[in-house]
This record gives sequence, C-alpha cells and structure tokens, in this order.
Amino acid sequence: MKALSQLGGRGVRLAVAGLAALPAIALPGCDSEYGGPPNVKSLDLFADRVVSFAPGPNAGFGADKLPAVVLGAPQGGGATAGGLDVVSLGQGGTIVVALDDQPLVDGPGADLLVFENAFAGFSETGRVAISADGVTWHEWPCHAELAPDYPGCAGVTPVFSAPGNGISPVDVALAGGDAFDLQALGAIGPGPWRLVRITDSGLNQYQGSSGGFDLDAVAVIHHP
Repeated sequence: MKALSQLGGRGVRLAVAGLAALPAIALPGCDSEYGGPPNVKSLDLFADRVVSFAPGPNAGFGADKLPAVVLGAPQGGGATAGGLDVVSLGQGGTIVVALDDQPLVDGPGADLLVFENAFAGFSETGRVAISADGVTWHEWPCHAELAPDYPGCAGVTPVFSAPGNGISPVDVALAGGDAFDLQALGAIGPGPWRLVRITDSGLNQYQGSSGGFDLDAVAVIHHP
C-alpha cells in the first residue's frame, strides 16, 4: 500500500505490531478448499468468497475486514489517490477468491478486471492466475521488473469505478483496474474458471503492515 503521505494526507491508524508475518488462514464462513459453487441467491459479477489468504511479510492492513473487503464491487480512489477498501498481501503474499455466481467466460477482448489501489506514478504489482479446481493454475505472464508499464501485471492502473459515481465496474474503458484476456493464456480448456489467485510480485514497497499488492476487487466482464 502507498504511504499515507501519498494518499493525500488521508489518515488511517495502521496496527503494525504483530502483523508483519501473519499466518495463512482459512476464513470463517469461507471454504479453505474449493469444492464447487454452493447454492447462490442471485447472480453477481464479483468475487463471492475468499478461499484462502496467505499473507507475506509486511501484510496486515485490511485483514481484519476480510472477507468483505475484497468481495463485491471496487471502491476506487481515482487517478490521484488510492482507495483504502483493500487488503495488503505483503511481500509474496497470495489470496484466492471464488467466482461462485458467474465464472469467467471467454468473450470479445478482456474477460477479467482486477482492481488494486494504484494511482498516477505509483504501482504495486501482482501476478494473476485462474483455476477450475484449485490444483491446476494458469497464470498470465507478469513482468514486474519492466517499469513503468509492468506488462501483464495487476496493480498498475488506477481504479475509477466506485459505488454511486455512475462508472460501471465492468466497463473496461472507464472502470480502471487491469484487464486480462483468457485467450492470452492459450489452449487451457473450457473451465469453468471460478477461482482467481493474486500473488504479490515481490518487487514492491514493503513498510509497516501495508506492504505490497493491495486487493480491492475482481470483476467478470462477460456473462450469458
């Protein structure tokens, strides 16, 4: 996460002590192993569950708000301020979320949006992978060493969509976040692709309890 001075002075109290090396956890009310989608009440295009969270060193910010903090629509801060509705993964940390209501499907152009809290001039990169069963993963190549564009990585593009601002979180042209196309993964089969894994690249800033990639939300672009 960005230093508070880079967030325009928006103060938050970071509980640093004891959070630098959080253990991997399975969250209450969430599946620690993915066994297929449960019964759902309504269709949505965002993550429905946190399957697992394995934070790295300097993680902790937002962890007390899991799983809700990464479910549902993004809460972007725009081009010049990173949103605070996020969980920090820490150095090399990983989170897996499930798309129970609507799996990824291949459509024209991008199929998945991943929202971090990047803003102009500051990115914290992560690698994105998908799976149908939680065993075999297909990861988009992420070149976190190639600044400033960081091709193939999440955590690069500011997030403009937020509740109430009229910007659809599944509008690839306007919502912000980083877009991923299933076709770029090659012949990986039909899925269904219900699991999304984001892993901190290990090449970000790591300070206090807000280090590394900060996940806000993920969104499915296409649906029947």
